[in-house]
Amino acid sequence: MRIGIIGTGVMGAFHARLLHEQVSGATVSAVADPAIERAEAVVAGIPGAVALADAGRLIEHPEVDAVLIASPDFLHAEQTLACIAAGKPTLCEKPLSYSVDEAERVIAAHRAAVGAGIPLVHQGFMRRFDPGYVEQKRVVASGAHGRPVMVHSIGRGVSSGPGATDESVVFNSAIHDLDLVPWLLDAPVTEVSWHSPATPSSTAGGLRDPFLLLLRTADGALSTVEVFLNARYGYDMRCEVVCETGAVAIAEPHRVAVSAALATSTGVPEDFRPRFAEAYRLELQEWVTALNEGRAPTLATVEDGATATRVAAAAVASMRAGGAFVRVEDAR
Repeated sequence: MRIGIIGTGVMGAFHARLLHEQVSGATVSAVADPAIERAEAVVAGIPGAVALADAGRLIEHPEVDAVLIASPDFLHAEQTLACIAAGKPTLCEKPLSYSVDEAERVIAAHRAAVGAGIPLVHQGFMRRFDPGYVEQKRVVASGAHGRPVMVHSIGRGVSSGPGATDESVVFNSAIHDLDLVPWLLDAPVTEVSWHSPATPSSTAGGLRDPFLLLLRTADGALSTVEVFLNARYGYDMRCEVVCETGAVAIAEPHRVAVSAALATSTGVPEDFRPRFAEAYRLELQEWVTALNEGRAPTLATVEDGATATRVAAAAVASMRAGGAFVRVEDAR
């Protein structure tokens, strides 16, 4: 399967390396980025791959069988529509869009193109492939500890990216949790409420950071999502599902404790790559294997992406309404 990658920033370059080095059944045949020097640097270590400056040329390229979109967020929907028009299978990184209307246009185009056939487009919610979250979901679904009543999902980072806004943090960062919580509970989010401290962190850089989301799901559970992009100390993801007779939490993987000079310490990753490399690899491998076998991949669907966009829109509406609960079905 010849894969073309749109975007060669941190995410696109990471995907290119994983596909080239760790995913079987695929080759990276082309990458596209307006910053052509960056695209050329990515393909320098991939024999036969070409660097292009235009995403449209990549989508139409005869040696690209499937497309991975890792471009800036505001381009995702437009490029996904182009891939649908070209009839090429697509894995679009989150989010699908910041706009509910735009996400719905993608859904309509996708349904018109494939009908009841194998989906063309899937969404990059890779936590669904992380071994820890997969096992957490299995234990919760077993019912051994009663009904889940809460999820506490925490996401902290070193610093926010350039140009981040309070709204973009919801759509770009919290969107993972807005997909994860209903996936863990097998119940859609029905209402969202957004809250932040009266005084943001001194590290926040103009954002209302950290913030907390309250999520009500159709099963009656009430869950929390904490996002703190400028926590400085490292990249730290935590998740606990509280059930009626027990709690199911993910333990951080790959932590090594070093004892020396009368102290014991463990390192914290700088970004997402050490923590979720295996989740991304497993997601990409399932996508490629399914494409080669002519079946539907077990990835998040484009409908899942549109649903997460609508939940994020409800969170932003709550932010603007001073923290009032906003029904997801009302969000635009």
